[in-house]
Amino acid sequence: MKTNRSEDVQQDKTMIQKRLIQFLFLVVLILLIFLDVDLRHLAFTWIPKIISNATGASQVSEIENISTPEPPTPVPYVSPGLYLVEYPYKYRFLINEPKKCEEQKPFLVLMVPVAPHNRAHRHIIRSTWGGESSVQGKVVKLFFLLGLQAGEGAERLQGQLLQESKEHQDLIQSDFLDCYKNLTIKTMVMLEWLDSHCSGASYAMKIDSDMFLNVPNLVGMLVNAPKTNYMTGLVARGSAVLRDRKSKWYVPVEIYSHSQYPRYALGLGYVLSLDLPKKLVEASRHVKALYIEDVYLGLCMEYLGIPPTDPPSWGYFNVFPVPYSRCGYSRLIATTTPENNVNPLWVWKDFKRPGLHCVNGQIHT
Repeated sequence: MKTNRSEDVQQDKTMIQKRLIQFLFLVVLILLIFLDVDLRHLAFTWIPKIISNATGASQVSEIENISTPEPPTPVPYVSPGLYLVEYPYKYRFLINEPKKCEEQKPFLVLMVPVAPHNRAHRHIIRSTWGGESSVQGKVVKLFFLLGLQAGEGAERLQGQLLQESKEHQDLIQSDFLDCYKNLTIKTMVMLEWLDSHCSGASYAMKIDSDMFLNVPNLVGMLVNAPKTNYMTGLVARGSAVLRDRKSKWYVPVEIYSHSQYPRYALGLGYVLSLDLPKKLVEASRHVKALYIEDVYLGLCMEYLGIPPTDPPSWGYFNVFPVPYSRCGYSRLIATTTPENNVNPLWVWKDFKRPGLHCVNGQIHT
């Protein structure tokens, strides 16, 4: 009977010790959290020793055998939501041409955002308007801007891009996920690159990959354009903010509360003087990012107090496709191309062949 009572007392003492140690452990843990101590380190150093005092050495060996988990493999940036954009943010260039502008001193830089897998568009552009490297005595330089491809085949595609970069030396790739909702990131990375590696040029044009560009007309316009605080293209005014959730361009009130956007140049193709990239990147630190990239630049321009200006001719930039004719294309700067079976290589070859484009203002074939 005495033996049983002694055992009960001993068990009670052991239980009290365990409870006391557990209580002290919780107090220490709360203090560590309050002091912002790295608990991941403690979890694999101190905690096993504390537990050993409470539970015995047999359990310690099991815990000490737990290895520190490997850090997760970095993955491409994914937007935190449909309408939120993580910018400013530190993105890195994976493929770069940091010396090209310094070496060739271009007057005009053409920046073409394009999907990593879309080599066909890059080939067409290089073979048509993107291949014009000298126009009216001015050096023109072409670059393609890409993000990262995700999913199956991404590693193989990255190897192909590295090979394409060696062949053409015109790819700029950063480590964000290349998708529609990240176009603002793509645009801001473009501006960062222009500021860091091409600020000595006079002008840059961001132009979509499905456009036709009349480079001589563009250079002719820029020869007489303002040298600073200049952005032009097809300028939108009083555009309504779309609140229909079914719309591709839906923006919730909590992201942008006004009913109209400020003046902005449509993203199909806009031109800017090369003093603006630095200013726009700085403005972006004060303007909440919006996933509609051309609107976001308009918001940054509004913050700077620099409204985009209309081009000298209203027909220079066209959001609706202009049917091809030598005369019609000779009068514009940029147009979206018709979605039909017209071969862009044939169009370019026909447009550049010798002879007058127009006769007495009429189409000449």
